[in-house]
Amino acid sequence: MIEKKNITGIILAGGKSSRMGSDKGFLELNNKLFVAYSIDALTPLVSEIIIVSDHSTYDSLGYKRVTDCIKEAGPVSGIYSGLEASKTKYNLVLSCDIPLISSEVLQKLIEAIDDTTEIIQAESQGKSMPLVGLYKKQVKETFYQYLQKDERRLRVVIKNCAYKNVVLNKTLEHTTINVNTKEEFKQITNGSNP
Repeated sequence: MIEKKNITGIILAGGKSSRMGSDKGFLELNNKLFVAYSIDALTPLVSEIIIVSDHSTYDSLGYKRVTDCIKEAGPVSGIYSGLEASKTKYNLVLSCDIPLISSEVLQKLIEAIDDTTEIIQAESQGKSMPLVGLYKKQVKETFYQYLQKDERRLRVVIKNCAYKNVVLNKTLEHTTINVNTKEEFKQITNGSNP
């Protein structure tokens, strides 16, 4: 089993949240910040948490914050910036807009680690979830190369790495719902069960 000291948690909180209209990490569900759910899911499994965001409001949470190395480049730059700052071989990457995420899901990614795979992502309801993923630090070189080519699509970059998916069973599918719009936020607030 991979020890906690060899894993860093990276939370991507740099998005513009243009569809939501406000910073998603600071939305609240059951009086708890979205970003706090990501922190709580990561804490038992990692030795350090890094928040990737250009917003200094995240400093109030008391975790190391790094800014995007390359601006306006979406999650490709966010993941690269987090990996660049990480001191460990293994890194659990989460976006800050998955409030129902659980340590159990992240544990499944850790259990799927092998010698050859560079990226392990959750798959829920037939969709791969690159922002619920485990990334080996070595992939940052590939990410950097694609950023230099102005490639912003995360899935394109992942396809050029050694990756595999961990399919979540039905009971865990709800944990990977990500909230991008006010409508989705309303749905999750009405049916929330964390």
